[in-house]
Amino acid sequence: MPRVSAERLQDRRNSIIAAARDVFATKGFNGTAIADIAKIAGTSDGLIYRYFNGKRELLEAVLDDFYGSILEEVAQAIAAAPDFRTRLQRLIEHHVAVFARDTGLCRLFITEVRNLEGYVGSDSQALNRRYTALLAPVLETGIAEGALPANIDRRFVRDMLFGGIEHIAWRHISTETPLDVPDISRKVTALLLGGMAAG
Repeated sequence: MPRVSAERLQDRRNSIIAAARDVFATKGFNGTAIADIAKIAGTSDGLIYRYFNGKRELLEAVLDDFYGSILEEVAQAIAAAPDFRTRLQRLIEHHVAVFARDTGLCRLFITEVRNLEGYVGSDSQALNRRYTALLAPVLETGIAEGALPANIDRRFVRDMLFGGIEHIAWRHISTETPLDVPDISRKVTALLLGGMAAG
C-alpha cells in the first residue's frame, strides 16, 4: 500500500476542518454529527477519526483556524494604523465585520461553545482572550499620545467594547437582520472615544 505524503495528509486534515466549520456554523455543535462532516468533506467517519479523537477536538481545530485568521488580520490592521484613534477604529471595524462575515461561527461561539462543560481554562477560552487582548496595546498608544488618562480601567473598556458589539450584533446573528458595519463601527468608536475622553 503506497504511503500518503505529509502534504496530502495536511490537505485532508484541512478539508475536514473546512467541512466541520461549515456544518458547525449551520447546525451548531450539538446538532452536528461526525457523519454530517464526513458527507461534506467527501470522506468516511472512520477517516475523520484517524485525524481527530471526536467532535470536541474537531471543534477546537475549527476555532483555532478561525481565531488564527482573524488574529493575524486584526493585528496587521492595527499595526498599520498611524495613531490611537485610527487603531481603535480599525479594531472595532474588524470586530463588527467578523459578526457580519462569520455569523454562523459567532452564533456557535456565543450560544454553545462558552456554555460547554470545561470551557473555562480551555483552548477556546485562551483563543478568545488572545483576541480581546489586541485592545491592550491600542489603549497604551492612547495613553502615550495623551488621548487617554493613564489610570483608565482597561478591563472595563475591553468589556464595554467587545461585550457591547456582541450585544449590538446579536439581532443580526439571531434574525439575520443586515449588519451595517461602517455605521455601527463609527457609532461605537465615537461613543467609546467620547466616554473615555470625558472620563
